[in-house]
Amino acid sequence: MKEKYGIIDIGSNTVRLVIYERQKSGRLREIENVKAVVRLRNYLTPENLLMANGIELLLDTLQSFQEIVRHHRLERVKCVATATVRQAKNQKEIIELIEAHTDFRVRVLTGEEEAYYGFLAVVNSTPISEAVTIDIGGGSTEITYYKDRELLEFHSFPFGVLSLKEAFVSGNIPTSEELVQLSSYLKKQFETLPWLLGKNVPLVATGGSARNVAQIHQFMMQYPLAGIHQYEMKQKDLLEVRKRLTELSFEKIQKLEGLSKDRADLIIPALEVFCVLYDAVDASSFVLSRKGLRDGIFYEEMIQPFGTRLFPNVLQESFFELAQDYDVRLDDVQHVNKLIIQLVEQIRFLQLYPLTDEDVCDMKQAAHVFYLGQYIDEESSSQHTFYILANRTIDGLMHKDRVKLALIASYKNKPLFKQYIAPFDDWFTKKEQRRIRALGALLKFVYSLNETKRKIVEQIKMSEQDGGIVINIHCCGDFRAEEYQAEKNKKHIEKIFKRPVELCFQQK
Repeated sequence: MKEKYGIIDIGSNTVRLVIYERQKSGRLREIENVKAVVRLRNYLTPENLLMANGIELLLDTLQSFQEIVRHHRLERVKCVATATVRQAKNQKEIIELIEAHTDFRVRVLTGEEEAYYGFLAVVNSTPISEAVTIDIGGGSTEITYYKDRELLEFHSFPFGVLSLKEAFVSGNIPTSEELVQLSSYLKKQFETLPWLLGKNVPLVATGGSARNVAQIHQFMMQYPLAGIHQYEMKQKDLLEVRKRLTELSFEKIQKLEGLSKDRADLIIPALEVFCVLYDAVDASSFVLSRKGLRDGIFYEEMIQPFGTRLFPNVLQESFFELAQDYDVRLDDVQHVNKLIIQLVEQIRFLQLYPLTDEDVCDMKQAAHVFYLGQYIDEESSSQHTFYILANRTIDGLMHKDRVKLALIASYKNKPLFKQYIAPFDDWFTKKEQRRIRALGALLKFVYSLNETKRKIVEQIKMSEQDGGIVINIHCCGDFRAEEYQAEKNKKHIEKIFKRPVELCFQQK
């Protein structure tokens, strides 16, 4: 049986059970995600006592989760509680009742721990090395600032989207006057943190409210990609979502695509928090991280035994997972990358095509996943490669870079390339599209030099002769299969060099 892990997150708005299964790559894949909208914060009295009916509702929810946990025969279940239980003066009684009536042992997180786990989730699943993060829950809001992937500042505000709604909104949705009052309050709160102001870095948001904002915007834009992790918005995008929401009746908001119905009365106050914080930070963008508190807790468990809190390289970790999932042989990737370096050196020496360091990096990254769609079907491996890479979340790659990777790694010919890029045509300039196509063609040529996976090509040497290019390819074994494939792909590099190319294979 595969290893399974569970985590229960007792939040102020929702209580959630997530079950993960460890894959052969070591990655934890989510196999169950059960949410109950409990709104515990609504049962907290002004004296910060959680009322008996709130405790009863919580116990009933946890007992329903217990049946699922037992069905999966989970031996390891973490159960954490955040703001409402943390703020409750009868916290001890709540924990004792949970432990007496369920299988679970509760750990109440401090505001500092909640902020830290949010940071850990973001820094281990995105390529962003400096950012302000925000996780707005029902009863608290955690904000951090990190630089060079190191946590420098954090703060937990004792307000969340439920308490803000309770304090500032009298109906289901705020009036324009109520929004002004809420905005003014938030501005004053954020100004109490001097380290937050004017940072001009990405604002990375986690949690359900941020996820809903991103989903609404994707539906508004008819976004062509699957997935919201590392989805990037600008300030104008946030303001467009706010304009759309504030123009709708509550009944229409409830039916809005991308919005969970149970958040219909909370989404506008939550969005106001993001807009005001964006201004305070003078943020460069708003980025959604689907990885949050629960993931941070698991990252700590996965990584700390190796003596560190962080993955050394988020993207390399993702490539390792892809290699495991699609049976990519890393020794073949290393050999292809060695040939890429040789080819690039020769192209630069002869000034055949202006390759930048970024181009070389793009080719090396694409080499990790080149034609991985073969795992599904050999005949349509290009199509499968593009679809998998374009639509699978790849931690460490923003969405545009993910599409670029997919285009290079799936390159077969110009017509297919144009078909793949059509939904993303306005993402790349014509010059960028030509360059991506060239990188794909070069990578495809290099891969043909390892057609039989024997690593027989040891050296590539290029020279100019009679207005054309001669490529001498030195091998340590029978090269007929490699020669056949290279001759088939030669036409693509002739178009890049704008000269005829002659291939000369030589065996030692």
